[in-house]
Amino acid sequence: MKVGLVLEGGAMRGMYTAGVLDSFMDHGVDADGIVGVSAGACFGCNLFSGQRGRVLRYNQRFAGDPRNVSIRSLITTGDIVNREFAYYVVPTKYDVFDEAAFEAHGGEYWVVVTNVETGEAEYMQMHHLLADIEMMRASASMPFCSKFVPIDGRNYLDGGIADSIPVMRALEMGYDKVIVVLTQPLSYRKKPMNKALIRAFYRKYPNLCKTLEERHARYNAQVEEVIRLEKEGKIFVIRPDEPLDIKRLEKDPAELARVHGIGLADGNACMEALKAYLAR
Repeated sequence: MKVGLVLEGGAMRGMYTAGVLDSFMDHGVDADGIVGVSAGACFGCNLFSGQRGRVLRYNQRFAGDPRNVSIRSLITTGDIVNREFAYYVVPTKYDVFDEAAFEAHGGEYWVVVTNVETGEAEYMQMHHLLADIEMMRASASMPFCSKFVPIDGRNYLDGGIADSIPVMRALEMGYDKVIVVLTQPLSYRKKPMNKALIRAFYRKYPNLCKTLEERHARYNAQVEEVIRLEKEGKIFVIRPDEPLDIKRLEKDPAELARVHGIGLADGNACMEALKAYLAR
């Protein structure tokens, strides 16, 4: 039996996901593969490296640090999340990522990215996390406040643009059991984005514009599909009961801890049911 884990994005709503994953580590729940989107792609790797609490720790430490996430970075580099500091300095110097443990785990680690030319989702496997870090950065490069991320001659942005909840992809990959961690409550449905804003930013990329304009409809259809699969017992879903009410780029360490705590509590609360699902 192969267990797959699908992790939705949502910027700092991802602290909820980090809390859920910390509960997994507390209870010995693991996966054979992870398919992560945006913040889910950034935070999910810590399950494979076994670094409980790392996501909360470094996000709290650098929440207000202008070297990490800031308007200054957006103005000077074109990326609101600073490439060098967030993706190269923090995981190698200030809160070292255990790549040896990640590789020894042996699980498949997939991140979702959006090709800006085609407007379609692509799925990249990270074999060596630090060496392949640009894949993760592409998956989490939010539109309107990030430059395109070049990989192998093609340009990419946030994977959530084209495939926010890659459940069907995980099933197609052959995972027998799929655990889905969402960062929005059951009632949430996405609204259309401003077409004028989309065209102002990306008029040279018509396929990307079309995908952004249709994102709400695609996302809402995915939510309905998740509900159907959950009712049929084919997947196991963990989601917050209420909106998390956290800023996308939250800088208050207490707020980060609050949302992480909700995820940790929800993970603990569903553990018996989750283990029963995995045992079936």
